[in-house]
Amino acid sequence: MSRPVIGVIANSHLLNDTYAVQAVGDMNLEAIAAVCDALPIIVPALPDIVALPDLMNSFDGFIFPGGRPNVHPEEYGEEPTPAHGEFDRARDRLALPLIRACVDAGLPILGICRGFQEMNVAFGGSLHPEIRDLPGRDNHRMPPDGTIAEKFAMRHTISFTPGGVFHRLMGTEQVVTNSLHGQGIKTPGSRVVIEGWAPDQTPEAVHIADAPGFALGVQWHPEYQAGIDPVSRPLFAAFGDAATNWANGKRSPVRQIA
Repeated sequence: MSRPVIGVIANSHLLNDTYAVQAVGDMNLEAIAAVCDALPIIVPALPDIVALPDLMNSFDGFIFPGGRPNVHPEEYGEEPTPAHGEFDRARDRLALPLIRACVDAGLPILGICRGFQEMNVAFGGSLHPEIRDLPGRDNHRMPPDGTIAEKFAMRHTISFTPGGVFHRLMGTEQVVTNSLHGQGIKTPGSRVVIEGWAPDQTPEAVHIADAPGFALGVQWHPEYQAGIDPVSRPLFAAFGDAATNWANGKRSPVRQIA
């Protein structure tokens, strides 16, 4: 039997500051292949050449990964400021409607970092431009120096809603994760259910209420060492199971995730 096919939404990038490319981190692709037992395919975030119906008919699930550019604040009714950083409007135009279409259809999605924020904005939520500037909040950004292992090192605990989707999935109410983000949820979207919080009460895990398929998002980066990390592996494994079910004509409602 062929493996399910997972689309990974790319980010715009400039090679040598001049040549435009679409890029996805190897860690995302490796996690899909190793833990989901699926075929990862990079999807260019170029809505003028990638049509939603084609995507919906071609893939068994989508991962919306992290990326340096942030969701443009105009997508949630605010004005851009220097604190919002860089933007990728093409990814905004592809990712936000694709998230809504996937949720409506029950096609599995997993949002990671920027993808987590995209899920919130897709359902009418808003974002803080810089978490570390808020009173009582910690600095969640990537450490500026060090090796990859040091940048992706465990940074803080996350507490889950007792009995919720993530508690059931992880088998525990508290885990430890990395932290590499500047922005975060300000106002949750209409169907966005927050189920995980950092010690400073920054939202870190969400699901989409009443979604007919797998629709989870996390603010941390589970793709790092996904095959051996006790938090990352069950998340990717569950997503992979949902994609396999979709490929076989079955849905995996959020309420059934265990």
